Amino acid sequence: MSDQDQQMEVTNRFIALANELKDSGIPIHVISWSMLTAGAVYSTFSVAGNTGGLNPSGVDKVVDSFRDCMNQVQDARKAELSEAGAELENEQQ
Repeated sequence: MSDQDQQMEVTNRFIALANELKDSGIPIHVISWSMLTAGAVYSTFSVAGNTGGLNPSGVDKVVDSFRDCMNQVQDARKAELSEAGAELENEQQ
C-alpha cells in the first residue's frame, strides 16, 4: 500500500474515532482541539523522538505544513459542495 493510501486510511480511522467520541456526547470543539493537540505532540515526536523538541524553525515548518493541508482540505471541500450545487457556508459563529 502506498504512503498516500495509508495516510487516507489512517485519516479515515481518526475521523471515525472522532465521530464515535461525538456520538458519546463529547462536544465537537473539544474533539477538534484534542486532535490538534495530539497532532502537535506526535509531530514533535516524529521529528525529535522522545528526548527532544522543535526549535522555532521546526515549529514554523510544522505550522506551514498544517496550513497547506488546511488549504487543500478547504479547496477540496468547496469544490465538492459546488459540484453538488450546495450553498457554501463559512465557519459557524
